[in-house]
Amino acid sequence: MVDAEIRQSKFHDISHFGLRLAIGVIFIAAGFAKFDPSFNSYLPQMSLPTQLQYLFALEEFIPGILIIVGVLTRISASVLSLVMLGVIFYIDKASQFIGPNGAELPVILLAASLVIITIGPGRISISHLVKKIPRFLQ
Repeated sequence: MVDAEIRQSKFHDISHFGLRLAIGVIFIAAGFAKFDPSFNSYLPQMSLPTQLQYLFALEEFIPGILIIVGVLTRISASVLSLVMLGVIFYIDKASQFIGPNGAELPVILLAASLVIITIGPGRISISHLVKKIPRFLQ
């Protein structure tokens, strides 16, 4: 019985890290793409000022890194949840769920970010190794 509990615990830790890794990589890639100068031409089409290009890039890039390494995980996932709400309701205007401009991917990323907020950084994280970081900052 003890062996089964250990395996389940390790599987839980690995799958939790896999979720953090997948979400982090997606947001790092999306944030990195926003550093490209050609992204600046899309902002006026969305009624957004072009001066915010680097802010939009950083608000996805940095939390993606922090989620992967497991530092400030809940705060980073909260930032990404707000970003996804903005994408769903402001950029996509929640007009359709499935299709070329559908909101299905932002909704999935929002749901995954909410799961990360709920379960925290997990054991495969820097926060777990340090153990001195307060729970609300994990």
